[in-house]
Amino acid sequence: MATSEAMDMTAAEVAPDSKTRRYDRQLRLWAASGQSALENSRLLVISASATSTSVLKNLVLPGIGHFTILDPATVTPRDAGNNFFLEGQSSIGKSRAGEAVRLLAELNEGVEGKADTSSLEQILDNNPGYFASFTLVIAHNLEPKLLERLSTLLWADDTLPILVAVNSAGFLGEFHIQFHEHTIIDSHSETAPSLRIDKAFPALADYAASLDFKNMDPTDHTHVPYVIILVRALADWKAAHDGKPPQTTAEKKQFKEGVLAMKVKIDEENFDEAEAQAYRCWTETRVPSEITALFQDPQLSNLSPTSPPFFHLLDALRKFTLQPPHTLPLTSTLPDMKANTTSYIHLQKLYKTRAEEEKATFKSLLTVPIDDATVDTFVKNAHGLKVLRGKKYGSLNTDPAALASAVESSPKATAIHLAISALATVSPPQTTVEALTAAAQALLPPGFELPEEFSDAVGEVFVLVILVSRVTMLRTFLSARSPTADLPNSAAFLGGLVAQEVIKMITKQYVPIDGYCVVDLVETWTGMV
Repeated sequence: MATSEAMDMTAAEVAPDSKTRRYDRQLRLWAASGQSALENSRLLVISASATSTSVLKNLVLPGIGHFTILDPATVTPRDAGNNFFLEGQSSIGKSRAGEAVRLLAELNEGVEGKADTSSLEQILDNNPGYFASFTLVIAHNLEPKLLERLSTLLWADDTLPILVAVNSAGFLGEFHIQFHEHTIIDSHSETAPSLRIDKAFPALADYAASLDFKNMDPTDHTHVPYVIILVRALADWKAAHDGKPPQTTAEKKQFKEGVLAMKVKIDEENFDEAEAQAYRCWTETRVPSEITALFQDPQLSNLSPTSPPFFHLLDALRKFTLQPPHTLPLTSTLPDMKANTTSYIHLQKLYKTRAEEEKATFKSLLTVPIDDATVDTFVKNAHGLKVLRGKKYGSLNTDPAALASAVESSPKATAIHLAISALATVSPPQTTVEALTAAAQALLPPGFELPEEFSDAVGEVFVLVILVSRVTMLRTFLSARSPTADLPNSAAFLGGLVAQEVIKMITKQYVPIDGYCVVDLVETWTGMV
């Protein structure tokens, strides 16, 4: 079995530097470009709660550039009991931001941390430009009115940072990412780029036609890559069928039988592989519909020299697909296949040469200069491009019809969202099951009932919790009993989830959540609203 990783045998072996050794595993996930984006990022985290520090732990370790914790509070006994990034009693009475920064910084000396004991309310009143220097803002359990002011401020200008709003109550939690527009070149799509077997480029077709399968050495015959086998078999089929590929079920079966008939030995796995991949011969290589839809993006109709590079690249891709063979640019990335090293390398060279030719054509269609590394990444991942458009935090709760639709499609997840949203409208002294239920009901259209699952999230009736009780009985206490409880296990779980999505936003790799991600650690599941 030949692999693409095994082909780079001529490259000199270079000992990795200390940074590469430290970040080796994550570099395999988001490469040097993603790591560079992390190291150039500046994060603002509002409050040094247990959840906030858990999020930061998962961002400091992979090497964000800078973080500031904004928190005027001092450490209380309650903080010291539930936050692993405080030193117990020795931290009590000290700045919560200062203590958290000191201990988080110990995780990675390459990350810069800063404590700011200013008041968020004063910053919003007197220095709204404070936020402009940050890449992303994370806020946990922020007082509802302050969160609304913050989200409104950041939403008003699309040059201001992304906002990640996190709310938790005991074993329940949710978070939402507020952004205007988010473009992704490397989405790490699970769909492999096309090998273009049905539209073989000249060099590939010529090589396949040049092979004498009948008189070939049996050992070499066993190692012909399936791509070459199929290109040759398809060319022979078209020559006998007016230039058409197999179309009917009977023809497809006949074609597969013909591929297997090319064997000279019964155990030639490369021909078995070709038979399994035969569908590529009659499946036309086209521009994926989701990529075609991007060509209608309004940004392309208003393209200017100052437009984001992504859209200039997208416009060049649109022009490229208008030319024969009306496909995306070829990539030199090949899957594993039954072949020896010599055959695989030769096939890879054919694809690489053609890919470079098509990349040159693509670059000629650009109307603004863009660095080669970005062009290379774009062309390589053209089959998985994404353009996401987000919403302002809280907009769902101002749209009763949308909430009602969410209840119908995802009642369990929406029930938790409603319970947590109700907390924002009920003052602590009045935090009762009845008050929370009334607040949640007020978010829905008149006459629309709360989902049955809501009683599990907020508690219709108080019951005693004993070890033998059902898990739903524990949850009946949750929102009313401890509306702002920041439990260590919930903090740890949310910390991992939120940090993962933050990394996606910063690196512009992988696809982030769309909407509210809700967490239920009583029954241990997550969902989307």
